[in-house]
Amino acid sequence: MVFEGRGRNPVAIFNEKAVLGLGRGLQASGRLNEEAIGPALTVMERYHAVARAMGADPVEVLATAAARDASNGAEFIAAIQQRMPGVPIRILTGDEEATLSAEGITLGFPEADGILGDLGGGSLEVVELTKGRLGAMASLPLGAIRLAERAGGEVAKARAIADEEMAKYPWLAHGKDRDLYLVGGAWRALAKIHMAQTAYPLSIVHHYVLRREEARDLAGVVMAATRRTLERLPGSPSKRLGDLPFAAVTLRRLLRATGARRVVFSANGLREGWYSRLLTNQVRAEDPLPAAGRDLAQRFGRDMAMPPALCAWTAAIFPQETPADRSLREAACWMSDIGSHDHPDYRAEQAFWRVLRQPGVGLDHHDRAFLALAVALRYEPEFDAPFLTAARVLLDGAAVRRAETLGATLRLAYTLSGGTPMLLAGTELQRGPNRLTLLLRDGSGVFAGESVMRRVEVLAAAFGLEAAVEVKN
Repeated sequence: MVFEGRGRNPVAIFNEKAVLGLGRGLQASGRLNEEAIGPALTVMERYHAVARAMGADPVEVLATAAARDASNGAEFIAAIQQRMPGVPIRILTGDEEATLSAEGITLGFPEADGILGDLGGGSLEVVELTKGRLGAMASLPLGAIRLAERAGGEVAKARAIADEEMAKYPWLAHGKDRDLYLVGGAWRALAKIHMAQTAYPLSIVHHYVLRREEARDLAGVVMAATRRTLERLPGSPSKRLGDLPFAAVTLRRLLRATGARRVVFSANGLREGWYSRLLTNQVRAEDPLPAAGRDLAQRFGRDMAMPPALCAWTAAIFPQETPADRSLREAACWMSDIGSHDHPDYRAEQAFWRVLRQPGVGLDHHDRAFLALAVALRYEPEFDAPFLTAARVLLDGAAVRRAETLGATLRLAYTLSGGTPMLLAGTELQRGPNRLTLLLRDGSGVFAGESVMRRVEVLAAAFGLEAAVEVKN
């Protein structure tokens, strides 16, 4: 993976995987899979070439369970080092692996509270998280490949092995009625299967949430399925078919051991944890939601002075918002001009998809849908435009109404100001008990034309208020 820049929300501009099965057979032989070593070295040479060509700096190789446990692991690392001279190669301990995974999680979930499970081929790392702080951690020999080999390919035996290993860590029960954060390709594959089965409107695994019973049922279906059945499941990955039943076993036993109320999938893990250590303390401490808004404004907007002006201008008519609502409103203000360089006929739709599918790691699916709807409506598309459906089905009625009201507020602001903070400064919104009033400063260059009057009336109606426009000296 190659990241661009060192911002609060990592942007991966290159991400390539090779599923080689280096750890397959390790349980029986104690050695890395000899047939996979040659292809792995070839892949590493390619990645080294990519990193050099892209000017990536720093570059580091991280090796996990299979390399640290295999008798020929050191020999394999030496062969990589020969092909990648000068590149640091670090064989992580179980605790180091768990710590990096947890730091990757908290980059996207700053207040993560519950149990983290990071499932690889050779091991399962578990960490207790309390409001973003790392607690007890352990590395269990329950990676999907290793568990399948320990169980001789038998799901029932794998269940007993997983229970026995998890029983050694009674602190896992601290996850009762909290969240279970899942990291790892096999578990993300389970999420994709569920998304495909339910026709979920957003194909982003990061922040995808399942209730406890939904996760148990999904795991149960995959555990019981034949390989042929798995092949036919929508979204099922061909390269992980053999691992899926054992990933499902581990998930179900971990749900039992933790008592978690829901499962939260994360695309962040060890690599993002490594990336987070390159950030300054100031950047690391930023709220990822407004940071994502600023990132989009810098990339696609016109004037970086406009969003702060909008934050102040819109605050007057949302006086009793929660901290979470305020954060969303301010993020929408930052994102509100990102369609300015698109074709006028497609600004709303382009802005909508850009926000909904942005790389911001701290945005859950509700946040994405709310912001996408508010920003799109700022460009005044047809109210029932088909593309807006993707957001509306992810939000409850109250959130839809708030997004629509915020979109109308932003639309009025841009109509008045032309997207300039200087003209916006000549206007003010006041919300009273019965009336919404737009105040215009005389001689500011802003006047109440037909389009302004219409939009004030629409906004006032959204609040159930009368509309008024006044000119002041």
